[in-house]
Amino acid sequence: MQRRLTSIAAAMLMAGSALPAFAAKDVTVAVYSSFTTTDPYDANDTVSQAMAKSFYEGLYSFDKDMKMIPVLATGYDVSKDGLVYTFKLRSGVKFHDGTPFNAEAVKANFDRVTNPDNKLKRYNLYKNIAKTEAVDEHTVKFTLKEQFAPFVNSLAHPSGVIISPAALKQYGKDIAQHPVGTGPFKFVEWKPSDYVKVSKFDGYWQQGLPKVDSITWRPVVDNNTRSSMMQTGEAQFAFSVPPEAVENLKKNANLDIVVAPSIIARYISLNTTQKPFDNPKVREALNYAINKEALAKVAFAGYAIPSEGVLPKGVEFATKLGPWPYDPAKAKALLKEAGYPNGFESTLWSAYNHSTAQKVIQFAQQQLAQVGVKVTVRALEAGQRVAEVESVQDPAKAAVRMYYVGWSSSTGEADWAMRPLLAGESQPPRGFNTAYYNNAEVNADIAKALVTTDAAERGKIYADAQQKIWKDAPWIFLNTEQLVSAKSKKLTGFYVIPDGNFNFTDVDLK
Repeated sequence: MQRRLTSIAAAMLMAGSALPAFAAKDVTVAVYSSFTTTDPYDANDTVSQAMAKSFYEGLYSFDKDMKMIPVLATGYDVSKDGLVYTFKLRSGVKFHDGTPFNAEAVKANFDRVTNPDNKLKRYNLYKNIAKTEAVDEHTVKFTLKEQFAPFVNSLAHPSGVIISPAALKQYGKDIAQHPVGTGPFKFVEWKPSDYVKVSKFDGYWQQGLPKVDSITWRPVVDNNTRSSMMQTGEAQFAFSVPPEAVENLKKNANLDIVVAPSIIARYISLNTTQKPFDNPKVREALNYAINKEALAKVAFAGYAIPSEGVLPKGVEFATKLGPWPYDPAKAKALLKEAGYPNGFESTLWSAYNHSTAQKVIQFAQQQLAQVGVKVTVRALEAGQRVAEVESVQDPAKAAVRMYYVGWSSSTGEADWAMRPLLAGESQPPRGFNTAYYNNAEVNADIAKALVTTDAAERGKIYADAQQKIWKDAPWIFLNTEQLVSAKSKKLTGFYVIPDGNFNFTDVDLK
């Protein structure tokens, strides 16, 4: 009997040695823009933060429907005065370098971002934290400078990650080249403008995850190339899909086209400190001058709706106010009243250089020319955007005039949809108020809403602010686009969520 079992085992071993190894599950994701950094605390762009979710996690996050969920935290308590938040942390979690995740790690990260000397781009989101304390190994306490109703939402923002304190100490300002987190994948390599490669972390705290071996993130600016990668199978997921390519991609039996709602507002900010944009009538005129319905068809193949207010539908406390109607005759009359009967000349920059963005600024250029406003257009690369717009220290030296850009409130609520863009304190480099808009009443509303815990009262305050902003028109309010992505039918568990970020913890490849 023993001899027979041994023979069977030997036969199985020989047969097994002839079997092919299991094919690796390698996923390639093609995205619309280059990555500016792997450090979410120092990132302005959604796509860099989305990629960084491969290897980084925060205390809270959002699921595929943008509902807030606990990740490295398991729950929290708030003091009666609303100033102290105490979080219980998940135990048994390790960073990719073997360092244990604990309260000291949380403290190290928030001490870093709240130190103004570090000049991290997400400082404004967390500057209300007065101090972070490690109560014990799995309890951390945040004390705020003043009440801040959406504090937990801000921790769920994709920038609010926990980086290995050992890596922070070792690499310092070079941490973007050596990211170390607790996420499902560990960092392998970043070749700027080419790809970021991550591989499965076998020690991930969620049992059974990740289900794939690697993800290669490829920035592919050209719309046609992104589409071709899906057609050939070179990529298993692409975002965003150029609207004009949707019908052709639908014909491919191996692909699915996914259309989802978004909270991404697209607009052209107007530098309100510079002539002629310091004149409210000029700003009004420009809003009347652009046909938002036609723009949606020309640039987005219908996968967009005209902006109905300052905040897109789906953001908490959004107020419907519009859209601005298309009325070129009204635009010309307002320009004449403002002292520009023959129009004027200016520049229109785009925060992106992908094909859809170029269509937007070219369409705007044509529409504005019809009311006498002649603009030269320029699409910026990621590095140019950071250097020439977001990092300018002196508002008087800001070269930006008209600026096409987009924003999604990755906290899901009104404060982060308004304060970084429209509060006087948020002018570059502190924030993204590229209109250099500064209305004292709006500033007061934004500040008051932060310390108001009653939801109905906060709604009234935000509605008042939105009405004032809409009337002041520091932007040309364009549209809210729908999120169009393409995926291989073999791919599951990969989603674009309403703020344009990704949820892919459960990603799998058949």
